[in-house]
Amino acid sequence: MLQPNIIYRRLGQSELNVSAIGLGCMSLSGVYGAADDSASEALIHHALDLGVNHLDSSDMYGWGHNEDVIGRAIKTRRDEVVLATKFGQFRREDGGNGVNGRPDYVHQACDASLKRLGVDVIDLYYQHRVDPGVPIEETVGAMADLVQQGKVRFLGLSEAHAHTIRRAHAVHPIAAVQTEYSILYRTDAEETRKTTKELGISFVAYAPLGRGLLTGAIKTLSDVDGRRAAHPRFHVEHFEHNRKLAAPIDELAAAKGCTPSQIVLAWLLAQGRDVTTIPGTRRASRLDENLGALKIVLSSEELGGLSAAIPAGAASGARYPSANMPKVNI
Repeated sequence: MLQPNIIYRRLGQSELNVSAIGLGCMSLSGVYGAADDSASEALIHHALDLGVNHLDSSDMYGWGHNEDVIGRAIKTRRDEVVLATKFGQFRREDGGNGVNGRPDYVHQACDASLKRLGVDVIDLYYQHRVDPGVPIEETVGAMADLVQQGKVRFLGLSEAHAHTIRRAHAVHPIAAVQTEYSILYRTDAEETRKTTKELGISFVAYAPLGRGLLTGAIKTLSDVDGRRAAHPRFHVEHFEHNRKLAAPIDELAAAKGCTPSQIVLAWLLAQGRDVTTIPGTRRASRLDENLGALKIVLSSEELGGLSAAIPAGAASGARYPSANMPKVNI
């Protein structure tokens, strides 16, 4: 049910109206610390109660566990959810992530996700990572078959380069493209948005809080733990530079009587109506805080001041560890 205190935006040319701030569900599968399934299901119910209808998952989050949790949580509330999930990554025998965009795998992965989620149809189905060994036309052609079969309503791509998006969109309309996008890491996203806006495709920003770096909660290297420690932005040679870049966010938040997270999300949503975002959390209090960004109004001077203080490309360290960078923006 759409709530009056939540902002909703339409995804591309689709029929999907999603909460501008959704819920990224990856952390519900122990990625950023231990997660409790009962608490995760309660969090999803809390989100739905507030009018947050955009739930974003993937078959590789906990290798199916995430979809299982979501499936149980939405079992009696399916009509309140715009359900997004992703395919395309698989677990290799050595424990690493492989990428598979072959048409037969597309169908296999979708059937498995439908079963775990306990639903008849997925609202938004993304290719999680582009397979450089399979023409995008073949992968999206198989995804389009899923639409024709009634298993999927609309299609999306994640971490796809502009030329890939154009080729995919020529096969079947793409409703949304998902890429990391925050005021700290925005070079790839802003370049991609030149194409998505031209084609009428929405942009779903993941990691909008810089994987926690922009929340004000991570002040020293001792605050960095778990999965975050693998990301270059948190390495000793980059961390202090990035924290100093975030200082204007902290200062503006203090001046406006809100939190740094709310400033960051408000800045992001002000970039255009084509933008929605899916910050992840395991805690209801963090979800409530994130939604508070919908009440924050940044003037043109404040928006411009932040963008100038943290210019595109100013961040130190790549978006992903070196082994993962070849798999993004392709």
